[in-house]
Amino acid sequence: MANQTEPPAGEALSQGIVVDLRDYRSARDPLPVTFDRRELDRILWVYGRMVGDGEWRDYALDHLKDRAVFSVFKRSGEMPLFRIEKSPKLAAKQGAYSVVNTHGMILKRGHDLAQVLKVFDRMFKVIKS
Repeated sequence: MANQTEPPAGEALSQGIVVDLRDYRSARDPLPVTFDRRELDRILWVYGRMVGDGEWRDYALDHLKDRAVFSVFKRSGEMPLFRIEKSPKLAAKQGAYSVVNTHGMILKRGHDLAQVLKVFDRMFKVIKS
């Protein structure tokens, strides 16, 4: 058996370094952005109202590293009708919350979620005569 104390020619001995994996992972992969309970309650209240009116049928939640997205659908196999987004990086500028339509146009943006969600109070409905 070879002597383990001597490194092979051209190689140096490596020192063992202890690394706490929690620190390593949090620095490399930050936690995703999420909606807190109060925010989700407000969004689900609007969602329930729109489902009751027959406007919306399904939703999806996405928690990404830079934003949280609540998407609403008329039918589950389609593109989302609207996306309610929370982007903390924009909180100091235009506001963390925004409502985006299917085409990517921002309908409302602001610092207060309740004010941003008021865009759904003014939704126009087609009335058949």
